[in-house]
Amino acid sequence: MLYLIAEYFEFSGLANLIRYQTFRAGAALMTALVIGLIIGPKFINMLRVRQGKGQPIREDGPQTHLAKRGTPTMGGLMIMIALVVSMLLWMDLSSPLVWACLMVTSGFGLIGFLDDYDKVKKRSTAGVSGRVRLAAEFFVAGIASWIMVSQTSTNLYVPFFSGHYIPLGPVYYLFAAFVIVGAGNAVNLTDGLDGLATMPVVIAAGTFAIIAYLAGRADFSAYLGIPHVPRAGELAILCAGIMGACLAFLWFNAPPAAVFMGDTGSLALGGALGAIAVASRHEIVLAIVGGLFVAEALSVIIQVAVYKRTGKRVFKMAPIHHHFEQLGWKESTVVIRFWIVSIVLALIGLSTLKLR
Repeated sequence: MLYLIAEYFEFSGLANLIRYQTFRAGAALMTALVIGLIIGPKFINMLRVRQGKGQPIREDGPQTHLAKRGTPTMGGLMIMIALVVSMLLWMDLSSPLVWACLMVTSGFGLIGFLDDYDKVKKRSTAGVSGRVRLAAEFFVAGIASWIMVSQTSTNLYVPFFSGHYIPLGPVYYLFAAFVIVGAGNAVNLTDGLDGLATMPVVIAAGTFAIIAYLAGRADFSAYLGIPHVPRAGELAILCAGIMGACLAFLWFNAPPAAVFMGDTGSLALGGALGAIAVASRHEIVLAIVGGLFVAEALSVIIQVAVYKRTGKRVFKMAPIHHHFEQLGWKESTVVIRFWIVSIVLALIGLSTLKLR
C-alpha cells in the first residue's frame, strides 16, 4: 500500500526510499516484529481464557510433554496478523506473485485454524479429516500455482547447472501445487517441540529472501545463471515479514512455551515457503534449504509404510524429533541441534547460486 502511495507521488523526498526493495524488506521485518511483540501478551491471555485446557497433548507421546498441558494453541494467528499487516503495508500490491503468495499464506492459515479449532473444541488430537484438509490445501495451491505459472514458464530448473531445466509442460501445475502442499505439511510435522519449527522457518525465509531478490534482478540472475523472474524481488519483502513475525512469536514460544503455533501457523508458514520457492523458480533448492522439514516428513512416511507392511517401527517414534527424545536427548538439545542443521542446509542451498 505504501509503495503504491509513494509511486503516486512519484517517489519524491523520503518516499524515494520506498522504491527500494531492500529498504522495504527491512521495514517489513521490523513492522512484523514490533506488531507481534505488542499484541503477543494480550493475545496469549485471550487464547488462554477462551481455550481453557489449551491444546490436547498426545498420551502416547514423550511423557515430558504432558507437563505442557494447559498451554494455549493457535498462536499462529499472531504470526498471521503481524505478517499480513506487514505485507499489505510494504509490498507492491500490483504484483500477481504477491497476491498468489498471500492467497496461499492466508488460505493455509485458515485451514490450519479450522483444524486447531476442531481439536480444541473436541478435546482431541485428531482434528479435521486428513482427506478434507489435503483437498482444501490442493485447491488453494492449485489456484495460486496457476497465477504464478502464468507469470513465468512451466520449466523445472535444476540447481548446480546453469541453464539446465526440465520442460514439464502442463504437469508443472500439479508439481507446483505438490511443492506448496508438501512444504506446508512438512513444516506442520516439524512443529512438535518449543521453537523447533520457528527458527528453521526464519532461516529458510532469510535464504529465500536472498534468492528471490537475486532472481528478480535481470543483471544478478544473468551473472549467476539462475532463472530471471520479473518482480520476484517483491517476495524478499514477504520473506522478511515472515522472519519478523516468527521472531516475535519465538519470544513467547521459547521454552517453556507460553503459546503453541498450532496448525494455524505451521501450515501457513510452510505453504508460504513453498509458494515463494515456486514463484522464484527454486523448487528443488527448497528441498535442500528445508531439508530438515523434508526429513521430518519422510520419517513419518517411512514409519507408517514400514509398520503397515511389517508391523515393525523404523524409528522409536515419528516425526523424527520424537525419536531423538526417546533416545534420551533433552528437548532443548534436539531443538538447538536441529537449528544447526538448518543453518548448514541453508548455506548449501545458497551455494547453488554460484555453483552453476
